[in-house]
Amino acid sequence: MVHRNGAKDFVTKPFERIEVTHRIRNMLEVRMMYNRRGWEKEIVEAQARERTQQLADTQLEFIHQLGRAGEYRDNETGMHVLRMSKSCQALALALGYSEEFGELILRASPMHDVGKIGIPDRILLKPGKLDADEWEIMKTHVEIGAEILSNHPAEIIQLARSIAMTHHEKWDGSGYPKNLAGEDIPIHGRIAAICDVFDALTSERPYKKAWSIEDATAFINEQSGSHFDPTVARKFLEILPEILSIRDEHADEDDDSYDIYKLAAAT
Repeated sequence: MVHRNGAKDFVTKPFERIEVTHRIRNMLEVRMMYNRRGWEKEIVEAQARERTQQLADTQLEFIHQLGRAGEYRDNETGMHVLRMSKSCQALALALGYSEEFGELILRASPMHDVGKIGIPDRILLKPGKLDADEWEIMKTHVEIGAEILSNHPAEIIQLARSIAMTHHEKWDGSGYPKNLAGEDIPIHGRIAAICDVFDALTSERPYKKAWSIEDATAFINEQSGSHFDPTVARKFLEILPEILSIRDEHADEDDDSYDIYKLAAAT
């Protein structure tokens, strides 16, 4: 019986000590069982949260490794995807986007070139300029990447797919694969485009030498409003010291232009 003042049970006088003892024992046992169930629930929920986090960490690691798989085709260190993705995050935050969006683009952008897996070595690693037919084959890496990342509802995979499809579009509509222009290109595609191009230009590859920071920044300025969203390009150049710091932290081994980066960051 529950009393209006909160009592769970009561005895009337005169009372038997044995009866009172039994009632107290019963109430304590009930309370202990209740507490035990609460403890067990907390333990189960904690274990479930831990498993969920482990699964999320495993998925993110798989995503990261998948992105590096494409990059290894033409960059044996695979550091480009780290630099590019961290640059995307820094640029997104500098543009005023949320921490959540910054984290998403950090995790999704490493898969931007996963479609390179499907490009033949004779084209991907060709020293020198591609001919027209080879260039058409090279451009298919965006559709290949989108196909690899298709049919999954996870937000990060959908974002990665969109970045794969749009990071070669250009502000003036002359890009590929759909000739999107201006704000028809999603912001994550515009962010990824400039971060990818800058890092690619300033990195050595089997088929090219690395550009200097001076030449690469001049290119960004020249292409602002044609290749790149002018607002994004301006903000990228504003945070260039941060971008160079990322390059410094994740430099390719035996990178001859490494000292140039450090010099540029100090000026």
